[in-house]
Amino acid sequence: MWQKKTKKTVFTLNTEPDAYREITDLTYPLLKAYCKKIGADFHVISERKFPEWRSVTYEKCQVYQLAQEMENDWNIFVDADALIHPDMIDLTSLLPRDTVLHNGNDFAGIRWKYDRFFMRDGRNIGSCTWFNIASDWCIEMFKPLDDLAPEEAYSNIFPIGAELKNGYEPWRLIEDYVFSRNIAKYGLKFKTFADMVEEEPKMTGEYFWHIYATPIEEKVVKMRQTLNNWGITP
Repeated sequence: MWQKKTKKTVFTLNTEPDAYREITDLTYPLLKAYCKKIGADFHVISERKFPEWRSVTYEKCQVYQLAQEMENDWNIFVDADALIHPDMIDLTSLLPRDTVLHNGNDFAGIRWKYDRFFMRDGRNIGSCTWFNIASDWCIEMFKPLDDLAPEEAYSNIFPIGAELKNGYEPWRLIEDYVFSRNIAKYGLKFKTFADMVEEEPKMTGEYFWHIYATPIEEKVVKMRQTLNNWGITP
């Protein structure tokens, strides 16, 4: 029987292309190659739709509306400064459609003030939002806040020691808070990439690279070193 082709989009966020050119010259070719490998479209979120929020990273929440307008089956978000190895797997072929995925997660209790959604959920999931996947069944992971004002949300966020050392203020972690809260609020099933590797040990490998709270110049040096280690010449 004929089946409809699965519609996938890989999203990234870049509202200052000139400022991040050194980085995206390294990451975009790999992201586009990954899209070709898994049969996905590539979409750069380049305009701000939520200017009332201090952090541009809140714009990741645009995926909520974009994905529905595009009628996507799968939505993959990757930060523009993340390197994707050519061997990277199409995780949508392994992830149940009723489950969202992050590369990893933190213990929510050290980062967020709990409300009734975190308390009721009880899984203590602290989102790491530089790489995540949600199907159309779980699109609420990307949903913008509709019950908290910006300052109210910021007051629930507590950067960890290393982030404070690097000058992180609560508002800079808003998308991690929003995704964590949405997972709890909507009771979304959750997996990490490490969970997948545990289930299928043959998946073990270095598939991506990402660091944060690092100056651009230092990050570019480390990115080039990583690419050289992968046998890729930028």
